[in-house]
Amino acid sequence: MARESAREFLEGLVPALAAEAADTVVLVVSELATNTLRHGGGTCALGLTAHPGSIEVAVHDPSPQAPPRMRAPDLNGGTRGFGLPTVNRLARATAVTRRASGGRR
Repeated sequence: MARESAREFLEGLVPALAAEAADTVVLVVSELATNTLRHGGGTCALGLTAHPGSIEVAVHDPSPQAPPRMRAPDLNGGTRGFGLPTVNRLARATAVTRRASGGRR
């Protein structure tokens, strides 16, 4: 659902985002939403904002736990530990903040 929402948002932009840039945004959204659902309490909200020259991706979860941490990827056939390193390589900047209403962004 997050990937589809991101694609729909990006397709509505004028001027249109280049296909490769759009694919990058969708991948970042997918990784963040997956991590949030897996580690942040099972629910999340996605926010996308277009700025001149960039797209801001915000994923909110209700978890009171500490911010996510980088961990070593499972290189023995596993699927864990790749999300945040991937996001950090693709995004210009990343940050995790606590929300006054609870949870993290």
